[in-house]
Formats: sequence, C-alpha cells, structure tokens
Amino acid sequence: MTAVTAVTAMTAMTALPVLDADPFAHDVLEEPAPLHAALLAAGPVVHLPRYDVYALARHEHVHAALTDWQNFPSGAGVGLSNFRHEKPWRPPSLLLEADPPRHDAPRAVLTRILGPRELRGLRGRWFAEAEDLVEKVLAEREFDAVTALAEAFPLRVFPDAVGIPREGRENLLPYGDHLFNAFGPANDLVAKGDPRAGELSAWVNDRCRREVLAEGGFGARIWAAADRGDITPEQAPLVVRSLLSAGVDTTVHGLAAVLYAFAVHPGQWRRLREDPGLARVAFDEAVRWQSPVQTFFRTADRDVLIGGAVVPEGRKILMFLAAANRDPRRWDDPGVFDLSRDPSGHVGFGMGLHQCVGQHVARLEAEALLSALARRVERFELAGTPRRHHNNTLRAWRSLPVRAHLA
Repeated sequence: MTAVTAVTAMTAMTALPVLDADPFAHDVLEEPAPLHAALLAAGPVVHLPRYDVYALARHEHVHAALTDWQNFPSGAGVGLSNFRHEKPWRPPSLLLEADPPRHDAPRAVLTRILGPRELRGLRGRWFAEAEDLVEKVLAEREFDAVTALAEAFPLRVFPDAVGIPREGRENLLPYGDHLFNAFGPANDLVAKGDPRAGELSAWVNDRCRREVLAEGGFGARIWAAADRGDITPEQAPLVVRSLLSAGVDTTVHGLAAVLYAFAVHPGQWRRLREDPGLARVAFDEAVRWQSPVQTFFRTADRDVLIGGAVVPEGRKILMFLAAANRDPRRWDDPGVFDLSRDPSGHVGFGMGLHQCVGQHVARLEAEALLSALARRVERFELAGTPRRHHNNTLRAWRSLPVRAHLA
C-alpha cells in the first residue's frame, strides 16, 4: 500500500457516515426496513463500528461489489469471519466460498446439471407432485403455509432430485438454519445451533457419499463428473454438499415469501389466476420484495474505491441485498409487490460469478406450486398473525396461518 493510498483510505474512513447499529439484533431481524432506509440515505458506503465492517446498501454499489470478485473475493468467507485469520467451522464451499480458478470446475459441473434444459425432465413430475400436495393440503381450508407448503414441497421434491434417501430429511432445515446463522456474528442464534452442528454436519456429509446417492440424481451425476475428470473425487462430495446446504432453506423462504405476498395482495393473486404464466415473475418479484437472503459479506483484496469511498485492504464489506432490492434509485415504488413489474436485476440470487447456481431449480419449484394453487384457490387471506423466524442471514417466516377460498 502506497503512502498516497494509505492517506486516501484514512481520509475516507474519517469522512464515512457511521451508523451505530447492529444488523443482527433481534429487533432488526424482525423488521429491517428502518435500518435499510437509514443505510440507503446515509451514503454509498457506511461504516458499522459494532463489527468494524463497511456496509453497502444501494443497488448500484451492491451490484458492483457482487460482480467484482477480483477486488471483493469470496475466498475469505461470505460471513463476518475472515478465513484468512480464522478457521471455518466446516470445510469452505467450493461454490460460495471459493474464487477462480478453484471455483471454476465445480461451478461448470453444477451449471450443466442444474441448467434450464436439464430441468425440463423434472417438470412433469414436479407439477404432478405439486398437484398431489395441494389437493391434500386444501382438504383443510385453514393451514400453516410455511409447514404445509413452503417447507413440505421442497423437502419432497428436491432431495429426491439430488438422490438422497427419505430418512432423516428433517435434518436439512436445522442444518441450513445453522449454516446461514454462522455467516453472522457469534450471537445467541449461533449458540442455539452449536450443540447439534457437528451431528447435522456429519449427517449431511454422509449423504454426499457416492454409495448413498440414487442413480440418475443430481448427486450421482456430480460423482460421474468426477469419474470423467471434470472435478476431483475429493471435490465431488463438497459439490453435493453445496446442493444440500443452499438448495433447501433459501427456496423454502422464497416460497413462503411469495405465499405471504399473495395473502396480503389479493389483487395480485387474481392477476396470477388470470395469467398463470406470471408464476415465475411472481416468485422473482417476491424474492425482490422480501429478499429471503438479506445479506452477504465479502473481503476487500486491496484498497478499493467504491462510491467515492475507499474500503481498506483486508476489511469486510456487508452487502445488504434486501436494501438494494428496495432502493428507490433502482425501483419505482419498491415497497410494493407488483406483478406488472420486471423484477429482473434484483440481487436476491446474488450477481456475477457467484450468482446462485440453483436459481432455476427454485423457480421451477415455485412455478409448479403456484400453478397448482392457482387452479384450486380463488383467494388467500391471513387466518392469524404471521410469526417471523430470526436468522442472521435469512428473512424467514416461522408460521404463516392462511385461509384458502376455493374456486
């Protein structure tokens, strides 16, 4: 670092707006909008002294940081912990916590396996599974949309597609919950999951073995890629683990978000029923509006100028994806859930090299479930007070009681 760069960095640090806020406090996790509004108003880069991190909330700068893996790599971890100085609680993800060239081969393998063309083979089966589940759930007019639909459907179809046995699938949600909590500080949410972390991690790792995975599933195809030499045998189980780590919780909370959106926006549900082709737009708009993944960290690889401020080398940035997805500089009426909007460009699935490789899977699950519901349900309404589930990274519902009025 040159003297000029050092002076520039120090000047930027003293001039930066500062917010003495804890983005992982329970009141913020319950309702993050006030903090997001303060960050959006404060400036392009805001210093959060509680964790000594640099916050980005505006869409322009979050998008820029997400796509700039050279300056803001993921290899030091996408959480508060810095893997250059701290040992991670589990071997880092080859997809989420690695950069080129280490990231390239595993990413290429999963991109082929999870691409839109490959997923067409699952479409008929998943639509039939959705019809079957919806028929059973609607036998009762009131139900919890989280447990009955948002959790039940992904836990039914996605592990089948990966090829893991049915026994023990209930472990996937607490494992993912702890994983996403661990991206934040060592607070009470992390402490809550610590006692079972080893047990759950061992269970997931066991399901990544070649011998456990069903023939023809995503997992077996990852191991076949290792046999071809596309990835190494040591990488194969870690790539399978990436599916089980990031492919369940995020979809569950995305589905819960879109079901909540329709429960409180009956006019938008009517629009979907009139035009079922809007199902994928509805899911993406709900991901923008609710942002199931709220935040991710990166680490500055050098002194980086962003938004007129310098983020010093080796320091963590905290990207507020949810704030970017409601930035009025990017979106008209950002707080409104609106199916006439083009939500493409939201950062709910990330952006750039590390953009969610399983997003097409999530969209297909959403399309199947929403299509089945649209044929049967005239409207939804809340049947009680929804309750949030707090997680350091995820925006989630614990309970979403709804009443369905059948068509």
